[in-house]
Amino acid sequence: MDFMITFIRNHKALFALISLIVVAALWYLFRPEKLFINHRVNESAPFATTQTAQPIYTGRLSAKLHETSGRATVYRQSDGTLLLRLTDFHTSNGPDVHVVLATPQDPALQTTPGKALASIEVGALKGNEGDQDYKLPANADLARYGTLVIYCERFHAVFGTASLQPF
Repeated sequence: MDFMITFIRNHKALFALISLIVVAALWYLFRPEKLFINHRVNESAPFATTQTAQPIYTGRLSAKLHETSGRATVYRQSDGTLLLRLTDFHTSNGPDVHVVLATPQDPALQTTPGKALASIEVGALKGNEGDQDYKLPANADLARYGTLVIYCERFHAVFGTASLQPF
């Protein structure tokens, strides 16, 4: 035991450097400052001036692991593309949070963090508060992938979900 104490006293600089590296790595992984910083987005609807976009699916966001609320609505635009709009949206901030589509039966939606979600990527979350738009990928089969998920990729954590129902 005395050997360890002597070794530590003689190598203080090495232990300080190792401690600094460990703290920096933990900060990078968990991004604790995001717990206190909100990022507000307030995009105006791209179809606000025309009546060409038609709502086809909608659903209310509900919390899973983090408080999440708002409404998700999918619009079909005049050119056939699908646009997802989150309104009155609020969730916790976090590292590597994405908007994805999943099947309602995916077991990862009912479990605790750690299990990967089989999903279609919509995009990285633009902000944890406010109205925001996302263009849905062309392969988005909403009849099959009818659950919108706010999902932390890094920790496989489901922040919140919305079951999309026909409008």
